[in-house]
Amino acid sequence: MAAEPQPKALTRKPLLLNKVEGSQEVVNMAAIVPKEDGVISVSEDRTVRVWLKRDSGQYWPSIYHAMPSPCSCMSFNPETRRLSIGLDNGTISEFILSEDYNKMTLVKSYQAHQSRVIMILFVLEMEWVLSTGQDKHFTWHCSESGQRLGGYRTSAGACGLQFDVETRHVFVGDHSGQVTILKLEQESCSLVTTFKGHTGGVTALCWDPIQRVLFSGSSDHSIIMWDIGGRKGTAIELQGHNDKVQSLSYAHHTRQLISCGADGGIVVWNMDVERQETPEWLDSDSCQKCDQPFFWNFKQMWDSKKIGLRQHHCRKCGKAVCGKCSSKRSSIPLMGFEFEVRVCDSCHESITDEERAPTATFHDSKHNIVHVHFDATRGWLLTSGTDKVIKVGAKSVLQL
Repeated sequence: MAAEPQPKALTRKPLLLNKVEGSQEVVNMAAIVPKEDGVISVSEDRTVRVWLKRDSGQYWPSIYHAMPSPCSCMSFNPETRRLSIGLDNGTISEFILSEDYNKMTLVKSYQAHQSRVIMILFVLEMEWVLSTGQDKHFTWHCSESGQRLGGYRTSAGACGLQFDVETRHVFVGDHSGQVTILKLEQESCSLVTTFKGHTGGVTALCWDPIQRVLFSGSSDHSIIMWDIGGRKGTAIELQGHNDKVQSLSYAHHTRQLISCGADGGIVVWNMDVERQETPEWLDSDSCQKCDQPFFWNFKQMWDSKKIGLRQHHCRKCGKAVCGKCSSKRSSIPLMGFEFEVRVCDSCHESITDEERAPTATFHDSKHNIVHVHFDATRGWLLTSGTDKVIKVGAKSVLQL
């Protein structure tokens, strides 16, 4: 159920702390180094770089390493300083960074996929390396032996990947718009279920292990919050982007979801509110408000001698209505509609000013964001993307 986004002024600009420049191509992924003034980045220009902040206040590479193929993704574990890098040729290369972040040593490589690696997760508790690729496969390897433990073929190219350590469930999103849940054992996996709510491909996943909620971002511009732990089958839509959502991050301590997209927007969602599911759209041959026939209802058109009307749907009640009975627009933030959307006239009258109060803040990064990383210890937000620049934003970005 796609929203009808209307132009809306972005409410704030992020407070920029630093810009890290020097990459020759798109920076596909980057991460803030915990407890260090540093950033790790991987780029389409085949480079892996560790940037440390110097006395001048600028970031300069302490490590500059060229890989044999474009670097598509990475996973960094600060406890072990293990850096796993996915490549365009399907290989995952694993390095250990020195304590002073001035050296990286190759440990092993996995031929994990037949084509570009899309996402990597290193699970320290199991010593597993999980990955998805354009070859429509999810695979996992033992990081100690380098042995391939198993795999699963998805219905389309897999992109989003998340893992729940407690239950050993893995979530895989793919380009068909489907999310697959698998149960992993040491050397086998079983299909738990699949669910689909997006009209476009899943581009990003984010897992909250405390509330047991999964967030999925999509090329259809929307985010869906899936209540996994509550077992109620609840799916909440969030509509706040005008282009595909490309990365998600979650601040557990404040229960805020951070989404970034190809529209250059950074949206910070307050998830500590009681949100409502959007209604299913109802089917009808005539307007459920004025009973005027829709244009395919030939019998009623003939009997009433009236020209058929185009069908619309109210985003609040889900009723099928004509344009005249749904001439109003309203935001419905608790239903996830931060932009104004079509509502029927009676629903428009029932929505109070309190119900229109926004539950998200909007920021403009001025570039197409490919990846976002949030450092909860300092409240820093890092974005990277097509402008080849890594930007680190201040804590104030997360103040609603």
